[in-house]
Amino acid sequence: MTTPAYARHGFGTSPEVALDDVPVTGRLPEWLAGSLLRNGPGTFQVGDRRYRHWFDGLAMLHRFSILDGRVSYANRFLETRAYAAARDEGRIAYPEFATDPCRSLFARAMAVFDPQVTDSAKVAIARVAERYLALAETPIQVQFDPQTLHSVGVVGWDRSTFGRMTTVHPHLDASRHEAINLVTRYGAASQYVFRRLDTRDPGAVRGADLATRRVRRPAYLHSFGMSARHLVLAEFPLVVDPMALLLWLRPYIENFRWEPGRGTRFHVFDRASGAHVRTVATDACFAFHHVNAFEAGGELVVDLVGYDDAAVIESFYLHRLEEPDVRIPPGTLRRFRVPLASGPVRQERLSDTAIELPSLDYARMNTSHEHRHVYGVGLRGERGFYDQLVKVDLRSGASTTWWAPGCYPGEGVFVGRPGRVAEDDGVVLSVVLDAARGTSFLLVLDAATLAEIARAELPHPVLLGYHGQFYDDLPGPG
Repeated sequence: MTTPAYARHGFGTSPEVALDDVPVTGRLPEWLAGSLLRNGPGTFQVGDRRYRHWFDGLAMLHRFSILDGRVSYANRFLETRAYAAARDEGRIAYPEFATDPCRSLFARAMAVFDPQVTDSAKVAIARVAERYLALAETPIQVQFDPQTLHSVGVVGWDRSTFGRMTTVHPHLDASRHEAINLVTRYGAASQYVFRRLDTRDPGAVRGADLATRRVRRPAYLHSFGMSARHLVLAEFPLVVDPMALLLWLRPYIENFRWEPGRGTRFHVFDRASGAHVRTVATDACFAFHHVNAFEAGGELVVDLVGYDDAAVIESFYLHRLEEPDVRIPPGTLRRFRVPLASGPVRQERLSDTAIELPSLDYARMNTSHEHRHVYGVGLRGERGFYDQLVKVDLRSGASTTWWAPGCYPGEGVFVGRPGRVAEDDGVVLSVVLDAARGTSFLLVLDAATLAEIARAELPHPVLLGYHGQFYDDLPGPG
């Protein structure tokens, strides 16, 4: 069996480099200045062992800085205990999403009394209370210096590192000076807990409980929804016995079970007081990513990238992604209308176009009923990895795409033109793997048309990763 080129280069190892001047083809917009910070795996191999899943691997930070039409680039492994063990001892030392260290039965038993979770925070990036954080689903969030990419400390959304998991997509509201995230506390009496933090407080680290909901068998949660007045927890029927998870006898995600008979439950909370507003169930489905939420006509409208079941997680095991005929279930944009008083949930499909890693003009359109455009990665055919960028118009359902032969784009990050009026007046930035050449490039597209404007080409591959943010107040190259 021949391993696809995207798998050889996208699930291998990236070197640590610093490049002062990355060659640019095309012409970057004069107004585009700042830094794109990206997160994701930097290697899937440690010693003679390989990680098992796309969501495993050792975290690596990337920085593309743009100024006056020039681009510089640097990357660095996130300096954590997991990385130190891999570098110094050549071993996988901490449990990951779907990979567990080789441990004896005695060591597994002792882990119950001395629990360890990975600090390889590889999934996303956020700036919270002027701290730049590498985020993971574990409660360990690693603060780093955005200029040097060196790690400078560890913070967390909750009180301990054991028996806690969190989403990697906190909601940030600059107008209210708050950051909100969702934590799951596992135990004999498990809880979902929304935590709120005042971003004006430079000493803020964890914040305080805002809303709680007891749960007997918690669900796997990667994100949540927030509107102007409400928080919404979409509880999909991929659930776990908390005691099995606390014993950690198998990798994290392999403790969860798909139970479609439970349906999907929407728990709605008042954003100001934390009071529970309503819980209502609908047909079973699954999602990693919420897109947006807003109030309209007595309903809470919740947009997300949905799947009929959780089989997409299985498709991301590396041995499956290395198969030439791999099939990744296509996620689609789905809208759920949750009545705030009474009545059933109504669901509609906004587009048939396959999409994942959704993004939007978050600063202006998050929680807004006027939100129209969603960007993401997509699938051109029934087989293979994500191989195109997609823009979906929520009003018409129409989609626009960008693709190039042998190229596999990462998340599209929208950057708006200063002073813009139109929602899609700006550019989309994506880190693209050119599998045929074994290299990567920063792609710059016109956000309105997805026409290519420019690209900055690296001499090495950037592994297939997840999420990032653009900060226009981070200076570019000198």
